Amino acid sequence: MLYRENGQFKTSYRADLAMFPVRQDRWAMAALAVLAFGVVPALGSDYLFRAVLIPFLVLSLAALGLNVLVGYCGQISLGTGAFMAVGAYAAFNLQARIEGFPLPLSLLGGGLAAMVFGVLFGLPSLRIRGLYLAVATLAAQFFIDWFTNRVRWVTNESSSGSVSVGSLQWLGLSFESPVQRYLLCLSLVLLFALLTRNLVRGAIGREWMAMRDMDVAAAVIGIRPMHAKLTAFAVSSFIIGVAGALWGFVHLGAWEPAAFGIDKSFQLLFMIIIGGLGSISGAFFGAAFIVLLPLLLNHVPHWLGLPLSTATASHLEHMIFGALIVFFLIVEPHGLARLWATARQKLRLWPFPH
Repeated sequence: MLYRENGQFKTSYRADLAMFPVRQDRWAMAALAVLAFGVVPALGSDYLFRAVLIPFLVLSLAALGLNVLVGYCGQISLGTGAFMAVGAYAAFNLQARIEGFPLPLSLLGGGLAAMVFGVLFGLPSLRIRGLYLAVATLAAQFFIDWFTNRVRWVTNESSSGSVSVGSLQWLGLSFESPVQRYLLCLSLVLLFALLTRNLVRGAIGREWMAMRDMDVAAAVIGIRPMHAKLTAFAVSSFIIGVAGALWGFVHLGAWEPAAFGIDKSFQLLFMIIIGGLGSISGAFFGAAFIVLLPLLLNHVPHWLGLPLSTATASHLEHMIFGALIVFFLIVEPHGLARLWATARQKLRLWPFPH
């Protein structure tokens, strides 16, 4: 009864094409913003910010970038961890080699470096696709793993191969406490989510989806495959690069090349499969699932009085991931986002069965 649209009339195309055309959706988004920016910083603990919210936000941003490429443009990528590594190391070198370099420009510089790297490894998509493109992007992962381990210039001549960032400050603002880091990540994630949402609703987004659905037909109607695919790689890599810089600067603080290994690439791919391909909300659903499932597997057995070792919980986590990926590929290929959209549509039509 609360989710009804009686009396909500739209008198212009602008109102009909709004991002949230239903009044209840606007209220829900406003309440969620107040909760995220006001209530959570006031009541959350340091553990909540460090172990749950900051990883969730950064992984959501990385999954959002990957969803642009895989979900909206239909280009398979297995090198997401490499793009995150490029963003993190580029931002680190800007901070380490240019004294007083602003923090926001370092994060954006990491995104630009990842964008250039992504476009270079996106060039094979003009000739190959499917499994062959996946192998080409996987080569990017292996190349970056070798490069960050062998070229000491990347780590600023670090003997151990690990790097650490200094204090996070900008214009007199400090981002040292968990709450401040959470607000920094939240602001950037909200900004990129809104920009991506508007981008996929425009002409560029329609080109991406046309290439995803049938690239030959898209080329016949005048869409340039080179422009569509390379812009998808550029936008996706830029967002992932910023996410990688946030992962290194805000979440880890210090890291080594193994932090952006192939496991990270597969983890992000699992996120968008479980969360929902071709959906902005799917990136957040998938990231929430990936972050919260290990915590639940560690705590629920103890709450129920069941003995469960750490190794067993880890194996159980991988088994559940695999089972859910198969389940969603068979039953609901569009993931949790489609389930949420279906439930929302039923609420809009209730009590009518159609």
